Amino acid sequence: MLTQAPHRVLFLAGACTVLTSMAWWALELAALRFGWSSWPQPPVPPAWGHALLTAYGMLPLFMFGFLLTVFPRWLDRPALPRSRYVPVAGSVFGGYLLAHAGLLGSLPLLRLGVALMLAGYVLALLPLTGVLRAAAARNAHAWSCLAGLSTGTLGLALGLAVLGGAPAWLMPLAIRLGVFGFLLPVYFSVCHRMIPFFSANVVPGYRMLRPRWSLPVAWMLLLAHIALETVGATAWRWLADLPLALLFGWHALAWQPWKARRPGLLFALHLAFAWLPVAMVLFAAQSLWLALRGEAVLGLVPLHVLTIGYFGSMLVAMVTRVTQGHSGRLLQMGAVPWLCFISLQCVLALRVRAELGADGYRWLVFAAAGWLLAFAPWVLRSAWIYLTPRADGRPG
Repeated sequence: MLTQAPHRVLFLAGACTVLTSMAWWALELAALRFGWSSWPQPPVPPAWGHALLTAYGMLPLFMFGFLLTVFPRWLDRPALPRSRYVPVAGSVFGGYLLAHAGLLGSLPLLRLGVALMLAGYVLALLPLTGVLRAAAARNAHAWSCLAGLSTGTLGLALGLAVLGGAPAWLMPLAIRLGVFGFLLPVYFSVCHRMIPFFSANVVPGYRMLRPRWSLPVAWMLLLAHIALETVGATAWRWLADLPLALLFGWHALAWQPWKARRPGLLFALHLAFAWLPVAMVLFAAQSLWLALRGEAVLGLVPLHVLTIGYFGSMLVAMVTRVTQGHSGRLLQMGAVPWLCFISLQCVLALRVRAELGADGYRWLVFAAAGWLLAFAPWVLRSAWIYLTPRADGRPG
């Protein structure tokens, strides 16, 4: 049952990681805040472990499940067999669990886990590349997602190299590539294709807008963001971040969210996307303030508006939409997904408070615990769906 379709096994693995990543991080933060000397410390800086395994282990499992399911459909090719997606799930998820075990004090185990994750990335990249090469018509969304996955593979390889003794300055680059060269462009590419499509399916008279120019422009600006940050020109990063804010804000308005308030599942997608331009406005403001006043402000607020606000909220909305549709259920948000979605907005508020107020570590613990409470019911409901037959009796 679990291996009948790529999204089943990979979404279930992703659902498990949503809790695993934050459970370790919550305990690590609590140990740092309350002085738990018995809690085993990671063999690398804790922030590295958190960022690397969240960016490359938690969110990508959902992305792989989605892409390995829809890539052949986008390109009018046959569905991939089990032999092409089950090893991806086993490698990435198995490596992710080993890496977390390594965070409890074992550098060799951490290296082994990340190496196994990297093997899973390659195993995902090969069939997706094969589907694209065999397609008669190759669309921009497929190219963009494949470029993002390739960048992610490079970034994870850099992270593994640092764990193996390469210069430490490569780890921030690896994390930056994971967020701005992998997660964000793939997320935006999927939104660019699916949000107008879903909206046009249910909103009478809706004009579907998917401009061809916006994906390459987004890629160019995201690469500029990475380059400016890497060379230490943070004060000039607004040259990329401000146009990105305008680009994403234009899409948020052009997709007419006021017409998509029903059903709630569709409105949640638009609400989640709205966090993306907000995040880029904050990145641009942070950079401009540094350029004008020479002061660093906002700390990690822009990053967490992006990761919790956009990535997290869109994860709940998009995965719920795909899960409902591919399990033969009504395309409704439902009480449990709404509870998770709304609670996640509260988690973001806690994370911002931790960055801007006193006793930040205490509020970081609250935010991490809030994430676990928000996602636990959603994970349990989702896992039950992936482990049971489709509600309509169809295969898949």
